[in-house]
Amino acid sequence: MKPATLILRTLLAWFALILAQIIANVIVPISVPVARGALSWLLLTYFLTVAILAYIAQHADLRGWKLGFALAVIPAAIALTNFIEGAVFLKGGLLSWPRLAAQTLLTYLLVAPVWGVLFGRRPAGDSQVHPLAGRSSAEKLWRFVVSDVSYIVLYYTAGTIIFPYVRDFYATQTLPSMPTIVALQLLVRGPIFVVLCLWIVRLLGLSRLSGAVATGLCFTMLSGFLPLLIPNPIFPDAVRWVHMAEVTSSNFVFAFFVAWIWTSSPAHAVALPRAA
Repeated sequence: MKPATLILRTLLAWFALILAQIIANVIVPISVPVARGALSWLLLTYFLTVAILAYIAQHADLRGWKLGFALAVIPAAIALTNFIEGAVFLKGGLLSWPRLAAQTLLTYLLVAPVWGVLFGRRPAGDSQVHPLAGRSSAEKLWRFVVSDVSYIVLYYTAGTIIFPYVRDFYATQTLPSMPTIVALQLLVRGPIFVVLCLWIVRLLGLSRLSGAVATGLCFTMLSGFLPLLIPNPIFPDAVRWVHMAEVTSSNFVFAFFVAWIWTSSPAHAVALPRAA
């Protein structure tokens, strides 16, 4: 796809996402406390989200509506995972997490077909690396378990490093119990993020090192950097920036590691024919 065409389609996909969000907000209205200047940051995060997905789309072997929904699944699943954690960590009725989840799902259901039209009309490429193909059930299981455990290890490692900088803020908060936090990361957030990283690896279809770097960058931007870029009433700016440094660094290492071990053997990084 020519650069000018890609830029135009990315802009159109950005406008489609904004429109889908407006429509979803009309259907599922939510009263959300908004920080000053948050709208500009929100529009920027929408654009960067679409730009990252446009990059992924250029490598994917899917076409049409399948590609549109394959792209929409990524930010939708990340948002829903964050809502689950928010519902556990942040109690008190400031936000309606079920309505936020419903509005988010509706937004991406509305925009997915449009993204399919905009990004799904491209000539077929040569091949697509599939991280799951050719592996036994035992190989898949141990890689999945190691990937999942790596998430909680990195989560606590990064959290321990930044905790002195946010200690005063969390001293005023009521946090869930340690077993609840561990279960949330190990049984919910970790597994969902492993699957999303594998999905990005599958769509990108790049070689081992370049695929791991690209997966790390795409995933950490979508899951860590962009959600914390918007000012919000929950985190003071000083706490938000510290958490951004924490999450982006740990999520990049996590996604890189997942992509790396799942494409660790050339015999199992099977090149599949691209869909027409």
